[in-house]
Amino acid sequence: MQLSERLNAPISTAELERRWRAVRAAMEKEKIDVLLMQNSNDHMGGYVRYFTDMPATNGYPNTVIFPRDDEMSIVCQGPFGGSETTAQGDLKWRGVKKIMTTPSYASAHYTKDYDPELVAKALAPYAKATIGFVGTYQMSYAMLDYIKRAFPGARFVDASELVDRIKVIKSAEEMELVKRAALMQDGAMRAAFAAVKPGMRDTEVAAAAQHYSQCHGSENGIYLCASMPLGQPSKFANRHLQNRVIQNGDQIALLVEDNGPGGMYTELGRSCVVGTKVPQAMKDELDFCKEARRFTLDLLKPGTPCKDIWDQFNDFMRKNGRPEEARLYCHGQGYDLVERPLVRNDEPMTIEKDMNIVVHPTYVHNGYLNWLCDNYLIGGNGPGDRLHQFPEEIVEVG
Repeated sequence: MQLSERLNAPISTAELERRWRAVRAAMEKEKIDVLLMQNSNDHMGGYVRYFTDMPATNGYPNTVIFPRDDEMSIVCQGPFGGSETTAQGDLKWRGVKKIMTTPSYASAHYTKDYDPELVAKALAPYAKATIGFVGTYQMSYAMLDYIKRAFPGARFVDASELVDRIKVIKSAEEMELVKRAALMQDGAMRAAFAAVKPGMRDTEVAAAAQHYSQCHGSENGIYLCASMPLGQPSKFANRHLQNRVIQNGDQIALLVEDNGPGGMYTELGRSCVVGTKVPQAMKDELDFCKEARRFTLDLLKPGTPCKDIWDQFNDFMRKNGRPEEARLYCHGQGYDLVERPLVRNDEPMTIEKDMNIVVHPTYVHNGYLNWLCDNYLIGGNGPGDRLHQFPEEIVEVG
């Protein structure tokens, strides 16, 4: 059937089939009969989209049952007793034999078993089989508890690592979507900085970036923004903390971290100054940010353990009198805003060819919030060229 005209930049069916084949081959090797996954948002809920090309959104649970030897079943938001096959209407779901719906809400605790009851119907043929859970951090306790009680004869395993190791390696089609996302964010950053003027609030700057992105194919993401007087550094933040009024002489830090057409995430981070020149000390720190990023990029070679990169980066920062990284300054991206690998001391993965990696050294030093944020695709010998084209500079506006 023809794909629905309502779909925004759908992935090709050939790409979906490639993913399914790769995962099913891994399931065969590990003797897993069926996978169960559940997401409820389009920021860090990429498993559902990876298998179906349909995002989970708005806190509504979207559950996928993925058998090794059959088409998928879906449980999602809808009317009581809703049930349909993908042969009805225009085609939005591919590789799916049945969609079951129920009006459950996380804010109404008594609906907690509605989704699991339908999932149990789809899992009935696997009552004595091996069921792999994917992304248990995303899955509700109600789902896990119900399914384990419903199938006492099943063998349960965590299959997240199995899926992750396939999902983090990008195909040629996925890499093109990554590049499109980066170029879209270049436009969003330009639009936001062009809109800046004294008297605006931080939230209006973020809104300009979001408006541009959504008009150019983005569906979801975050737009962190903070203005601050020069010499009084502050962290950029979400909408609830974007009420400050921008003044002449401010620095504005803006992070555009949204998905592009087709759902792949990248992120672009820059600063501007309002109605003034960039202080030389701030320019000097930007140069150091570039040096810190180059230090990291030189380490991002296939086969390198993430812990080694983390340790060497922090040693570099200490030796240069800058704060050590204590959270996350370099990581993968894909259908998740933060995807593995995390370049950190707790990540078991190594860097591999065809990963989409963002690098964003960010720290407060010498009276300024200093940072730079761009994405890179990993080649056979390390990162390729920077995907974003936005200048590596602090922009003077107003």
